[in-house]
Amino acid sequence: MYSFSVTIDGTMAEAEAKVRDALMAEGFGVLTEIDVQKVMKAKLDIDRSGYKILGACNPKLAHQAIEAEPDIGLLLPCNVLLREEDGKVNIGFMDPVAVLGMVDNAHIAEVAPVVKSKLEKVAASLK
Repeated sequence: MYSFSVTIDGTMAEAEAKVRDALMAEGFGVLTEIDVQKVMKAKLDIDRSGYKILGACNPKLAHQAIEAEPDIGLLLPCNVLLREEDGKVNIGFMDPVAVLGMVDNAHIAEVAPVVKSKLEKVAASLK
């Protein structure tokens, strides 16, 4: 698996606020935001339910990873997906152990589980 997720009740806006707060509590900030729902409407005139990708980054851990493997930025940041589904919001998290496991570097292998643990805490706090 390359991800783990949790589903919560509420609107996309409520879920996003909770996710951002929970990420911040674990030392992450949101570097990027892609509102796929708005892009699909603007570019293809397709109406779809809420679908937003947040690019989360823990600067301290990202720095460690970049120092160990300069090209690791190709696999960063950690994506968090908010997806409306049947009146609920599914929140998916990229599994850093799975994704960063593509890199054959012992230092990255040490950082990835720390990042995953923090993201798992974020997911658990949303339940």
